Parts: sequence; C-alpha cells; structure tokens
Amino acid sequence: MNALNKAFEWISKVAYLNVLWIGFTVLGLLVAGLFPATAAVFAVMRKWITGYTDIPLFKTFWQSFRASFVQANILGYIFAAIAYVLYLDFVFITVAPNDFVMILTVPFLFVSILAGLTFLYVFPVYSHYQMRIFEVIKSAFFIMILNPLKTLIMTLGVFGIMFVLWHFQGLALFFSMSLISLAIMLPAQKAFEKIKEKKATYDENALAEE
Repeated sequence: MNALNKAFEWISKVAYLNVLWIGFTVLGLLVAGLFPATAAVFAVMRKWITGYTDIPLFKTFWQSFRASFVQANILGYIFAAIAYVLYLDFVFITVAPNDFVMILTVPFLFVSILAGLTFLYVFPVYSHYQMRIFEVIKSAFFIMILNPLKTLIMTLGVFGIMFVLWHFQGLALFFSMSLISLAIMLPAQKAFEKIKEKKATYDENALAEE
C-alpha cells in the first residue's frame, strides 16, 4: 500500500509539473514563456533526479522561470532560428532539380540531425552548469558527440513518449514535457557524472605526476 501511495504521489508531482509548464508558457503568451518554462521543468527534474525530492515544487519552478527568463529565451530562439533556416533549406531541396537534390540531401540531413541532438542537451546543460549562452551550446554539442549511447537512449525515450502521446492525446495535458524532460535528463545526468569522474581521474593523475 505504501508503494502504491508513493507511486500516486510521483504521478501527481509529474502531472503538476506539466500543468505548471503549460500555465507559465501561456502566461508568457507562448513566445516569451515557452523556453523559460521548459528550462524550469528541467531545473525541477534535475533536482528530483539528484535526490532533492522534497523541494517545494511551485516555488522552485517559479524561481527557475524568473531566473532563466532572458537566457532561456535567447537559447531557445537561437535554435528556433536554426530550425527555420533548416526548414528553408528543406523547402529549397524539395523544389530543386534532381541533380541538386542528391548533392544537398546528405549534408542537410547531417546538419539537421546534429542540430536536433544538440538541442536535446541544451536545457540539461543549462540547468546543470553555470555557463554563458554560447558555452551552453558548445558544451551541449560536445557532450552529445562524446556520449553516443546516452544520446541514443535519450532519443528513443523522447520518440517513445511522443508515440504514446500521439495515440493518447488526452494525456498530453499532464504528461508531455514533464515526461520528455525525464527521458532527456536521466541519460544527460549520467553523461554529466561520467564527465565529472573523468575530470577527477585526470586531476588525480596530474597531481601524481607533479
């Protein structure tokens, strides 16, 4: 019975987090609210994953939303601009003569995949490290490249959740971004821990050589 109560408690927390995400996104009229609300979801999820399960949910979400309002919007709209450019490239490829399509398709797909996978790491990196905007993007890219297995797990998790939500769209109100952030943050956190361990090993070896 205790395990069942614990499960319902966590389901309620995850659902409430998602409702907060939707509410603050709407509060910011989407254009100003989407990205800081998403950053706040990742900030809460990171605390949960790292053991801080009893944090005041609304207070933590609000503080993160307010603190990340400017930077999260800049980060989000940088990638929105990249996505728009890639969309224009896609439109060009679809109307280009056949000879050009074969030449352009491969680099287009390569850049699109790299940009999409890098974006998966942006909010985890932003919530985990204290970095400037372009350092976040650079770190997200290199962490993605250096952790292919975790990136694959992350991608499969996101697509799996989106597949379920597509077939059960009523759940999206309570279990969309909150579950997606969980699917992204868990492997991302493992990647951060791996980096921390490697850095500690490197520092120990450097001290031993002195």
